[in-house]
Amino acid sequence: MIGRLNHVAIAVRDLDAAVSVYRNALGATVSEPTAEPDHGVTVVFVTLPNTKIEFLEPLGENSPIAKFLERNPDGGIHHVCYEVDDIIAARDQLKAQGARVLGDGEPKIGAHGKPVLFLHPKDFCGTLTELEQA
Repeated sequence: MIGRLNHVAIAVRDLDAAVSVYRNALGATVSEPTAEPDHGVTVVFVTLPNTKIEFLEPLGENSPIAKFLERNPDGGIHHVCYEVDDIIAARDQLKAQGARVLGDGEPKIGAHGKPVLFLHPKDFCGTLTELEQA
């Protein structure tokens, strides 16, 4: 079921500062910021040869990232995202095994324009896990 690692997401308070570190210090290729109001974040992707890093900055006070940053003032890894061939089949199989899908359980369109779901961290070794349709 699980495919390649699509990205590792890092929550940050200051998107410009994070981009500066990765672009200037590490020489990374960085996308332009994109607001994702349905998810309450502004995102930037750092493209690596084998995956991506996604920086998440809160978009408004009700952003789930704002809540994460309250608990983790310095920011940090927020989630990992894996690709799956069939997100509905993956969801159904995981739910049948007892995994909890966050939200209403229906895929939403993510930052790459593809359906995504989030899985409860308590079911995946303490890590918030995102599945994205390949």
